[in-house]
Amino acid sequence: MSKTALITGASRGIGKAIAQMLAGEGYRLYLICHKNQELLHRFAKELSDTFHVDVTCFCGDISDSSFVESVFSDIKELDLLINNAGISQIGLFSELSYEQWHRVIDTNLSSVFYTCKQAIPKMLQKHAGHIINISSVWGNVGASMEVAYSASKGGVNALTRALAKELAPSGISVNAIACGVIDTDMNACFDEDEKAALIEEIPCDRFGTPREVATLVHSIITAPSYLTGQIITLDGGWQ
Repeated sequence: MSKTALITGASRGIGKAIAQMLAGEGYRLYLICHKNQELLHRFAKELSDTFHVDVTCFCGDISDSSFVESVFSDIKELDLLINNAGISQIGLFSELSYEQWHRVIDTNLSSVFYTCKQAIPKMLQKHAGHIINISSVWGNVGASMEVAYSASKGGVNALTRALAKELAPSGISVNAIACGVIDTDMNACFDEDEKAALIEEIPCDRFGTPREVATLVHSIITAPSYLTGQIITLDGGWQ
């Protein structure tokens, strides 16, 4: 039987690349996006037509626990959970509003708690499974002007390490990928001069690609089960 995966933030960028990779591996997919419902459905049809896999789409706010519960009520079993959905907030800490803080923390961190809480019982039934959280190098070292984002990803990293220890006896691995600068819409806020300056700081002399993140996801899910509790950095030698 084919394996089943759920991916949050699946309509574009890293989530889309991971979905393409998993569809090519024959996975039955559950894809979640926030607002790009039409885009996600077109993508799902493309995957179904190309790879002949079943794809189910959900559109809603991943930071809403009731929405997450409704999604999982339609899922009978799950082999792989990819927590990819995330937003950034750039600006001075002194200008960060309470609303902005909660929006970043709830979308980037609380959503991981919600999805894991729903996914784990389904994985326990098989005594197997993978949880992969898409994090950031800023969760490791912090970033000026991105305090809320850094805090949320630091929380994701800590959650990953702690949950991995709890679930290891049950055959479920939990890992995270701490991404550097990946060429996605999230970085559209930078102009060409800012992008060039960033590239100068990166030893690989370029941004990473969503496909490279997807390739690392594939490496993790095919690795020995002894690989768990790791925050794997993918940043071209930057940090």
